[in-house]
Amino acid sequence: MVCNGTVPALDEPLKKTLGGTTAKVLADHLDLHTVGDLLHHYPRRYAERGELTRLADLPLDEHVTVVAQVAKAAKKTFNQGRGVRLEVVVTDGSGSLTLVFFGRAAHHHERELLPGRRGMFAGKVSVFNRTRQLAHPDYELLPREGAADAVESFANQLLPLYPACKQIASWQIAKAVGALLDTFEADGWQDVVDPLPPALREGRGLTGLPEAFRKVHQPRTKADIAAARDRLKWDEAFVLQVALARRRYADAQLPAVPRAPRQGGLLDAFDAKLPFTLTEGQRAVSAEIFADLATEHPMHRLLQGEVGSGKTMVALRAMLGVVDAGGQAAMLAPTEVLAQQHHRSIVEMMGELAEGGMLGGAEQGTKVVLLTGSMGAAARRQALLDLVTGEAGIVVGTHALIEDKVRFHDLGLVVVDEQHRFGVEQRDALRSKGEQPPHLLVMTATPIPRTVAMTVFGDLETSVLDQLPAGRSPIASHVVPAKDKPHFLARTWERVREEVEAGHQAYVVCPRIGDEEDEKAAGGRAARSSAGESAVPETGASPEDEAERRPPLAVLDIAERLAKGPLAGLRVEPLHGRMHPDDKDAVMRRFAAGEVDVLVATTVIEVGVNVPNATVMVIMDADRFGVSQLHQLRGRVGRGSAPGLCLLVSEMPEASPARGRLDAVAGTLDGFELSRIDLEQRREGDVLGQAQSGVRSSLRMLAVIEDEEVIAAAREEAVAIVAADPELERLPALRGALDSLLDADRERYLDKG
Repeated sequence: MVCNGTVPALDEPLKKTLGGTTAKVLADHLDLHTVGDLLHHYPRRYAERGELTRLADLPLDEHVTVVAQVAKAAKKTFNQGRGVRLEVVVTDGSGSLTLVFFGRAAHHHERELLPGRRGMFAGKVSVFNRTRQLAHPDYELLPREGAADAVESFANQLLPLYPACKQIASWQIAKAVGALLDTFEADGWQDVVDPLPPALREGRGLTGLPEAFRKVHQPRTKADIAAARDRLKWDEAFVLQVALARRRYADAQLPAVPRAPRQGGLLDAFDAKLPFTLTEGQRAVSAEIFADLATEHPMHRLLQGEVGSGKTMVALRAMLGVVDAGGQAAMLAPTEVLAQQHHRSIVEMMGELAEGGMLGGAEQGTKVVLLTGSMGAAARRQALLDLVTGEAGIVVGTHALIEDKVRFHDLGLVVVDEQHRFGVEQRDALRSKGEQPPHLLVMTATPIPRTVAMTVFGDLETSVLDQLPAGRSPIASHVVPAKDKPHFLARTWERVREEVEAGHQAYVVCPRIGDEEDEKAAGGRAARSSAGESAVPETGASPEDEAERRPPLAVLDIAERLAKGPLAGLRVEPLHGRMHPDDKDAVMRRFAAGEVDVLVATTVIEVGVNVPNATVMVIMDADRFGVSQLHQLRGRVGRGSAPGLCLLVSEMPEASPARGRLDAVAGTLDGFELSRIDLEQRREGDVLGQAQSGVRSSLRMLAVIEDEEVIAAAREEAVAIVAADPELERLPALRGALDSLLDADRERYLDKG
């Protein structure tokens, strides 16, 4: 299949080596463009001869590959002799299957598909006249039975099964890969550089790259596959960790203004008026942050932890410390509701300290301003003026903070809340507003496993808050099977009424808004609104289930239904992302003030909303949300002294995967455990934020959750190598691998943290 005799480099386009037609199919349908892409397109599994031959078990309407022997072949005419078809019956002992070819193809294939010949056949299984058949299948004939050694080698061979598509079958991919391997082999693999330093390879007992390619694509034994996988996982983990280590090293060389808080300043005044003591975890993490802020290089720190562990308090203390040191602090929030909520809670926590005069003056207070896209012109002008003069020490805002018009007097710290909702460019745009790079603190809403932190946020140092503040109450969680046990749903609304009568408040969350725009956008399916509200679609449900499911429940419908029905007489109000920002803010203020009993909302309340008097969270169609999202929503209750209750309402049957996810959420309050469950159910690219970056993940073999040890060891090796040789001058092969694996887009993606 290789067109020319020259040895290709790994970055050479496939069309030069495989010919235009094959290369176009691989590029268009499998996103494989270079020789390296194809060699890194690994088999998804391997079949032994026996595994492929169960004709009795073939599923209908699926593309299959079978190994079978031709039993008989016969040409038949139809349409009064004008049409001709070839019917070939193949068998494997467990059952039979008919292959059908029409027209000219019938004459051509009749000469090849002779009784006794064995082959691999691929196509879509259909039924005609109660007989299972493959119409016009692709096939590859195997060596004739006469050659005993060929039979023996075929019988013991592991057949690679590649991620394939209708346009190119698995064995055609195997053939193309085999042709490449043969070309490289003939040349002794001279043009293929091994990115792993020899000392590392030998120290870890890893096979060489040429051998790994051969063993993963053409294994003789299962031990070959294991050795190849071990090696190729290391490539991916190591190259990624070297890129991240270099990013951390480069960041550590940048200059920054040290921001050490002063004694007797704003931070001390704030601490003195706190009505509670900080947890041990909050004190320890604060110490790490203040140590970073005091250095002459910018802090790059990830603050993650359990829902409700007091991350905002830690971030606020860091901001106050920077204001004490004469700088300004900006908090970037992903939605207007969250920005308003943060602004309101910071002002409430600071009290009169949020009403200060000039920055750095004798007065201890400072000004805290809000900046969002929907503010009125006058308020916006004043906020911009307060920032450029230094009057405002703290600003909380949305993407509006990133606009060109926004100028700071002396930006010292950027706090990014819910980092995964921001792109790289947005974070960098805000950081570029400081005269020197400001310090950076990133907060995640839900905990993430250690190796995901190392991979997705690998350019940041990590601090973890794993203690809940004193006075937080436990949250009881239960699944409410609304379809199987409707009386459980009735009892749900009784419980909400009981809590309200006891002086508390409740949230009811729905996946959809239910307004006209929603209906148009949804087209009968769940809408993903521009406000960042989303329900994660069910993974694992059968197509039949999906087809029969009704549209997701909507806020406006449920709010009206509850107000007229089971919650009649209570103060029920809706909240969603398409409301006018002033209306949203007014509803949140009324709810926070206890003037609304039940808030029926979308996931707009998912993060940062803090109403200690709210004790019940009812999540409708809970199976439509992801595990981490459910855990995040649950964290909105149990924030005061009264115990919290979370009810997950679902119509999914007990044995379904979706119901299993809900049982997992109900079964533990451990966010780290739930994030692991959540991530195990996603594709690897999603774990790494592929959707946000718009860049294809370079991880094909490595599983971020399963390969924890490989990632941790690769990080250790990468840190040592970069510390000794930041520019990788002594390791040109590794440098080359970085350049080809991490193009400019991917490098920028790694910088997102």
